[in-house]
Amino acid sequence: MRRPPFRSSPVLPRRSAPAALALAALALTTVPATASPPAAGGHCARSAALRVPGAAHQQTACLDELTTAGTVASGHTDPADWAGLTPKDLAVPRGVPGIQIDGYFPDSSTTNTNHGWQHDSQFVLRLPDRWNGGLVVAGTPGNREQYANDRAIADWVLARGYAYAATDKGNTGTAFHRDGDAPGEAVAEWNDRVTQLTRAARATIAQRYHRPPARTLVTGISNGGYLVRWQLENHPELYDGGVDWEGTLWRADGPTLLDFLPPALRAYPVYAAGGAGAEEARRKMHAAGFPAGSEFLWPYHHQVYWDLTQRVYREELDPDYDGATEAGTPYCATGTPGCDADYDYTTRPAEVRRAVQRIALTGRIGKPLMTLHGTLDTLLPIGRDSDVYARMVREAGRGGLHRYYRIEGGTHADSLVDAFPGRLRPLTPCHRTAFTALEDWLGKGHRPPVSGTVALPADRDPVSLAANCSLTAGKAVRERS
Repeated sequence: MRRPPFRSSPVLPRRSAPAALALAALALTTVPATASPPAAGGHCARSAALRVPGAAHQQTACLDELTTAGTVASGHTDPADWAGLTPKDLAVPRGVPGIQIDGYFPDSSTTNTNHGWQHDSQFVLRLPDRWNGGLVVAGTPGNREQYANDRAIADWVLARGYAYAATDKGNTGTAFHRDGDAPGEAVAEWNDRVTQLTRAARATIAQRYHRPPARTLVTGISNGGYLVRWQLENHPELYDGGVDWEGTLWRADGPTLLDFLPPALRAYPVYAAGGAGAEEARRKMHAAGFPAGSEFLWPYHHQVYWDLTQRVYREELDPDYDGATEAGTPYCATGTPGCDADYDYTTRPAEVRRAVQRIALTGRIGKPLMTLHGTLDTLLPIGRDSDVYARMVREAGRGGLHRYYRIEGGTHADSLVDAFPGRLRPLTPCHRTAFTALEDWLGKGHRPPVSGTVALPADRDPVSLAANCSLTAGKAVRERS
């Protein structure tokens, strides 16, 4: 899908690093000569015969290492794609030989330049030799490309024996909103592409291992977490369960990021300037949803996340707000015509709500879901996102399928743990604990710990926090309504 080009306005740069909602990868070249071709025998026997159903193009490689311990050197991942998502000292597993298939499905948009293909709807499928019978499917966070989860998710699940599949969601980069023919269609395509890849990956696995996966799990971070929620609401037949890591909330009557980012863009500069209005500006930030105690994170998020995120997602869902300008004016002062700092979703025309409704969540999940979210998330504040989604699930009568863990001291990007040691905890260990709890729920019938807040340990030892996350640690607080 591809929306006609927007007006005769300045074009946003394709990349705007290091914003996690906009970070995308440097282009990969084609698979280098150092990569092993599909073997006639041995651990990649018959790999040349594998076909991903529906793919317009694919290339297959026999690799001695499917994790980033090997794929960085072989060119089968892109470190720029996963920059900023994990703590710098996150351990890298190794010893996972197998087959990697890169390719793309038919699509008319061209934002993804990996492999020199200039083609969207790219995917990666990894099939380990020592397979545990399961498949993990992931959509990418932000507007990144298909390798974005390689460090945070793929390495770990591959080491546990899972096959792994990921998609670029059908459009990438800060100009993703140009895709589609109507507002909301670029994001709606994300959902379709995850569904498409799940079906294709299951069929390819049956070719490789002569049986379909016994278990299919879906997981992802941020926008990837949104995709987990949407898939379990709309295609529960494809999955056994999922882990939602701080998923983005979309619903026509709010709250969404279009509700809480504009107040932050108005209030933060007043707070940062100090003076007589600073304390009132702080109160406005708290009222918008940014939690007390997160003030030390506000400068970074103002510089990196809030402005760009507001502008590009507002352009996707409400392109007429700023007239002929494409995706607004960066860091415009309140009072400037068409300034996103003054955006008020509640006063916008009905067609804007219809665009949001096209991608909205309902809470009607059909398979078990584990949600985790950091209490110091300063991009998607927990009180305006996962607290609300947990309530939606309960109100939909699906509370028995849901577990929700509020991770005290967690924030949106785990790389910030390195910048603020002792003040933040990484969510990566909590994701792994939630994943294994889901495995036990599905495979052994062991009910996961009750939903609640996982307290930050009193000693806040960085080494311990980087390695462990007990979902029952500290004082458990019942989830908020």
